Amino acid sequence: MVSRYYKGIQVNVFGLPVFSSSKKKQNKKSHRRVRSLYHISFLSHFKENSPKNLIIIYDIPENLKKERDWFRRHLIKFGYIMIQRSVWVGPSPLPKDFLDYLKEIKIGDKFKTLKLAKPYNSSISAIA
Repeated sequence: MVSRYYKGIQVNVFGLPVFSSSKKKQNKKSHRRVRSLYHISFLSHFKENSPKNLIIIYDIPENLKKERDWFRRHLIKFGYIMIQRSVWVGPSPLPKDFLDYLKEIKIGDKFKTLKLAKPYNSSISAIA
């Protein structure tokens, strides 16, 4: 028997919709979807009131969007705040296992860190 479809719905020879009572209905997209690997998660060892004395500047390309979003989530988890789109400031130093993992997922060379002489104070106005 040949299945016929009209606007995404299976129809019979007369063009009337056919509703199957079987529960094997699956979304074709999710059935064929290959599950991607998820990145590991790191715990923050920084205290909430740690001095923000490290600037991170990064430029992670669009083809590594998942890695870039993962990186941003971990910066927030570590207590970093965004100064500009790809410039963040927070406590130092970053954990060694975190830096090793960045190299493993190939974004370890896409950012620079700068140590501040004095901790960053977000209450000071830049226009003053």
